Amino acid sequence: MAYQCFDLDITDRIAHLVMKRPEKRNSMIPAFWEELPAIVQEIDNQASARVIVISSTGPHFTAGMDLASFQAGASKPEPADKIRHGASFQETASYYQRSFSVLENCRIPVIAAIQGGCIGGGVDLVTACDMRYATEDAFLCIQEINIGMTADVGTFPRLVKLIPEGIVRELAYTGRRMPATEAHSVGLVNQVYPNQEELLTAVMQLARTIASKPPLAVFGSKRMINYARDHNTADALDYIAVWNASMLQPAEMQEAMQANAAGRPGNFVDLPKKRGATQL
Repeated sequence: MAYQCFDLDITDRIAHLVMKRPEKRNSMIPAFWEELPAIVQEIDNQASARVIVISSTGPHFTAGMDLASFQAGASKPEPADKIRHGASFQETASYYQRSFSVLENCRIPVIAAIQGGCIGGGVDLVTACDMRYATEDAFLCIQEINIGMTADVGTFPRLVKLIPEGIVRELAYTGRRMPATEAHSVGLVNQVYPNQEELLTAVMQLARTIASKPPLAVFGSKRMINYARDHNTADALDYIAVWNASMLQPAEMQEAMQANAAGRPGNFVDLPKKRGATQL
């Protein structure tokens, strides 16, 4: 299926999702918000990959939301529209938020490979991913303050759990650019590479390593990490015990140990397709 904002390749159980509007700095037009969750949900529903890599094209990862495309055709609001504005805005914000929450909620790991600018909505996107890697020329910017608004698509709830609160506040209040080296030093990105070619080589090797592991155990690890992040230690310990009581698979454990001992790839069972999932 052809997409307006993305190219998708699934090879060796790795789904590589590439933003393909470099001439527009990969800005997030209305189609972006429909295509991204649809693609990710289809991959997850069909269990067609074990890892998702999101990368981009051109000088920048993404310039964030394309405000011009949303403002086009706007007319002077009628009185009734003004009354409905608050509820309408809340629903619109929730729609955008859901587009990125699918990255966090899907069963498989999502890796962001960032080159150049990761601006505004781009920060919302990459903070919803499991891991982030960047080029030396990359930078992140909470652009919303520079256009007179508060970031509302996911930056703050996730960013405050990734880096120190004081740094989040500085970025939010000033709208300054955080270079990749600083992002690495505070743990926002896992590693920095000299250029995009080396970045993608390393990220795809990482993806291959993850794809070689038991998918159910990877899914369980993602679920537990997300749960532990959002709950206290006692609740998280109880949850992992209940999870393993129902989900632990001795056959997969035995295969993993035998494969490691023999120095061969493991023969692991893929995650099941989701019940009722239909292919787009």
